[in-house]
Amino acid sequence: MALLTTVILMMAATDVPTLRQHFGKVQRGEHPLSSGRQQVNSLQQDSLQTDSLLMDVPEEPAIPDTASRRLADLEPDTMQMDSLQRAIYLHNKAIDDSIRADSLNRNKKNGLEAPITYSAKDSMIYDASSNTAFLYGDSHVEYQLMDLTSDKIYMSLDSNLVYATPSYTDTTMTELKGKPVFKMAGDTYENDTIKFNIKTKKGFIRDVYTEQEDGFLFSKRAKRDSSGVLYLEKGTYTTCDAEHPDFYIALSRAKVRPNKDVVFGPAYLVVCDVPLPLAIPYGFFPFTKSYSSGFIMPTYGDESSRGFYLRDGGYYFAMSDKWDLKLLGEIYTKGSWGLSAASNYRKRYRYSGSFFVSYQDTKNGDKGMPDFNEAESFKVQWSHRQDAKANPFTTFTASVNFASSSFERNNLSSLYNPQSMTQSTRTSSVSWTSTFSSIGMTLTGTMNLNQYMRDSTINMTLPDLNINVTRFYPFKRKKAVGDERWYEKISMSYTGQISNSILTKEDKLLHSNLIKDWKNGMTHTIPVSASFTLFNAINLTPQFTFTDRMYTNRIEKSWDEVGQKEVNDTTYGFYNVYNWSASLSASTKLYGFYVPWRKLFGDKIDRIRHVFTPTVSFSYTPDFSARRYGFWKTYQKTDEKGNVSYVEYTPYENGLFGYPGRQKSGSIGFTLQNNVEMKMRSDNEKDTTGFKKIYLIDDLSLNMSYNMAAKERPWSDLGVNLRLKLSKSYTFNMNSSFATYAYELDENGKPYLGTRTEYSYGRFGRFQGMSQNLSFTLSPENIKKWIDKLRGIGNKDDDDRKDSQGEEDDYDSGVETNIDDDMERGKRGAKRESAGKAETDADGYMSFSLPWSISVGYGVTMRENTSGTFNTKTMRYPYKFTQNLNFSGNIRISDGWNITFSSGYDFEMHKLSMTTASLSRDLHCFNMSCSVVIAPYTSYNFSFRCNAATLTDALKYDKRSGYTNAIQWY
Repeated sequence: MALLTTVILMMAATDVPTLRQHFGKVQRGEHPLSSGRQQVNSLQQDSLQTDSLLMDVPEEPAIPDTASRRLADLEPDTMQMDSLQRAIYLHNKAIDDSIRADSLNRNKKNGLEAPITYSAKDSMIYDASSNTAFLYGDSHVEYQLMDLTSDKIYMSLDSNLVYATPSYTDTTMTELKGKPVFKMAGDTYENDTIKFNIKTKKGFIRDVYTEQEDGFLFSKRAKRDSSGVLYLEKGTYTTCDAEHPDFYIALSRAKVRPNKDVVFGPAYLVVCDVPLPLAIPYGFFPFTKSYSSGFIMPTYGDESSRGFYLRDGGYYFAMSDKWDLKLLGEIYTKGSWGLSAASNYRKRYRYSGSFFVSYQDTKNGDKGMPDFNEAESFKVQWSHRQDAKANPFTTFTASVNFASSSFERNNLSSLYNPQSMTQSTRTSSVSWTSTFSSIGMTLTGTMNLNQYMRDSTINMTLPDLNINVTRFYPFKRKKAVGDERWYEKISMSYTGQISNSILTKEDKLLHSNLIKDWKNGMTHTIPVSASFTLFNAINLTPQFTFTDRMYTNRIEKSWDEVGQKEVNDTTYGFYNVYNWSASLSASTKLYGFYVPWRKLFGDKIDRIRHVFTPTVSFSYTPDFSARRYGFWKTYQKTDEKGNVSYVEYTPYENGLFGYPGRQKSGSIGFTLQNNVEMKMRSDNEKDTTGFKKIYLIDDLSLNMSYNMAAKERPWSDLGVNLRLKLSKSYTFNMNSSFATYAYELDENGKPYLGTRTEYSYGRFGRFQGMSQNLSFTLSPENIKKWIDKLRGIGNKDDDDRKDSQGEEDDYDSGVETNIDDDMERGKRGAKRESAGKAETDADGYMSFSLPWSISVGYGVTMRENTSGTFNTKTMRYPYKFTQNLNFSGNIRISDGWNITFSSGYDFEMHKLSMTTASLSRDLHCFNMSCSVVIAPYTSYNFSFRCNAATLTDALKYDKRSGYTNAIQWY
């Protein structure tokens, strides 16, 4: 009885779908989703075949609730059992309960871990017999991280299999719609057919298309394992984003680890659907978004002097997300070689910078031949910037650019870099600044290095320590009561400097002596000044300045009568040298207004204002050559004829901070400043006051001084400064001087500067010369803007366009050079405002557009040529003009073609200066460029590279010339 009851309870607890699933596993039908082992017969199958075995299984009726109650009533009453029967019953029941629990746990383990969400726009059919769902029209299935969209999706709930396929748009069966798009864990796959097990995360895909970083992968057949790795067969890889790529790498087999890398077997390059005989047996592409280490492919070529070479090959080390390291090398068949290291580092909100060092061992010619030579050269560059948020009181910056004089001549890349080749001076600086705001003191330590490339001269200062104390008022009361007293306006400040410098050749720098070859010293400057107002109109400013210098050596001079030469004797010790000066200046402002005659000028001009600022100053400096100071000395000189003379000198003439003067000075200076402005009525909405200001003369100043202590030629030259604001973008500046004293002729007829003024001869001061620079840029937009202004047509979008292009117009090459930045901007002047379809006119024809830009810079310097022939009639030397002309520009002949050029003219040599031209072509996936240097030497550089960073080192072709194989074209 107990056994029968147990069997009945087990049958009642087992549901019908579980039995149907059990019988369905015995034999499978032809349905493509029943087990995943049978292949799909057609991509356009709309219905599933019914499992024949499942049809033969008789449907078992469901047990109603009344039957369950009757079974419960059939349970025996343990109260009527004896102890033996009750023990047997309880034992059997415990065994039955454990069996039932194991069955439930097993069913739970084989089930899904989360609900499946699915939807369809057209229709949805559920076949209960096969436990399969059919979704039609914009179908969508989601399960955990899986997201699948397609026009048709079939789901088998028994085998956890999902099958997605597109459908034809019409009966012609020529175009598909609703292709499956599979997304999982950040990976996206576009395909034609996908079969995926949502439980095991495995799938089979046909015609899969996926994007990995900046590359695209396609494969006819692909398998996906549970970890997301793809195994491709007959695949392609390209970085071209076009629907029909311009090029691709045909892969026979490949393994893709998403967002990591792809490893492939035999592969070859295909360009424009044409296979090329460029095949490799094995390949590897990284896809990681973070920094990763790897090899850098070298470039190859040949030079007649150094032979065949491999350059710029090496290894990249991705140390961390804060810094990296790139090691490169180059080698030539005739023995030359080189190494370089480059590193970038950055710590957010703290600092950032870069470091580069290179060493070259260059061997030109063949060993044993007369023209053979060997040279070693190196280059060091370091740039360090501290973030403003790091420390508001302490800053550290570095800009180092040091190279041996032969480095650029031996570096092949410098042939095509005008900035490097025209660099005559290199400057380096390392600076540390700390501010003590509580006491108003700033401490600055710097290292400065100036390198002159023409003669390999180096001017180095290490260290250079500066101490500055801001202006303070020592007599000002902390708690002022009443009016400010006169002595409270007295202020003072302090500036101190400790410096150590040397001027030498680069090959002698490391062999110099710190005591004998380096100049060092200390200086202190304390200015004391005050500012008072007299009669509410005159500003009176007295000032006293004390300067103290400390040196560690001085030079004592004497005359060698035997050798007839001057003898220098350097003594070392601590020597103090000082001087002081005092000055007093008074200035005021006078305003004058002129209202134009309305009948003649109308109401447009409101008034004209003239601001006249005269300044009178007096300065005094004592004669520090007096014996009581000891700063100047004399020695007796006896020449070969026995003539005796006394030579005055200062032992501190080689001092780093100079020395006190030997003549007393008491000068009265005069300065006249003029400013003329015109106020006009304005109709522009931006002028809220209804008026606008026009600068007629921004500044016209005259300055001259008279030295009362001078015995001869007390008047200084007349200085004239003129500044005119001709437009918003151009200001005319001219600084010149007019000599006061005229030339006179000696007894031999040679001119010399006399003691009579030019004004005494009835002539104005002799013009000494001036210098002026002018630059402008021409483009179709600028010409149109000028024409519109002449016609009175304004463009409201000009200011917005300037704001949007402000950052683009800022040019900084990052390399210190003699080339004008305006010339470099001219190379980029012709910008492409829009891309895509060509613009057409009103008649439907393509509108002509040829963007271009030309920048021209002209400079002229006018000076007296004292080495020329003196004109005795005008009593003047001829003037010498020094001119320079630079121009650059670019022309965009089509949407992808761009031509740039840069040149200049040397008026002294009567020939072209550094002349370069380049042609670039954007080929969508590739970039082709050719640059040519025409003067002063000729060279060329041709480059054809893939634009994608992944393939730029693999798919490239470079051809360049060198010094020895340069071509002479003219």
